[in-house]
Amino acid sequence: MANQYRNLPKQGGTPRQISEVVNNILEGKINSTGEFTISANTTQLTITDRRASVNSIILFTPIGGDGSHNHPWVQTRNNGSFVVGSQNDGHDHDFGYVIIG
Repeated sequence: MANQYRNLPKQGGTPRQISEVVNNILEGKINSTGEFTISANTTQLTITDRRASVNSIILFTPIGGDGSHNHPWVQTRNNGSFVVGSQNDGHDHDFGYVIIG
């Protein structure tokens, strides 16, 4: 996983810890992002991520270069993974993603 912001202990935290976590959330710093590469001539890729579930919404964005020609989409959502389909253009492309829910 790309980002590892502070998690609170299950039994709670100090006011300072809680304040830090809440302020980070308000600034968009949440542990819900990752990256993957669609390799040349690959039309399907399974991403293993424990945060994914069958109810998750997963959004992509190209990282560097023009990955829009791949037209990636989520084929299936599973608990702990999701499958990305693409119309690969014969080049490697890097993507970032965010998982909501």
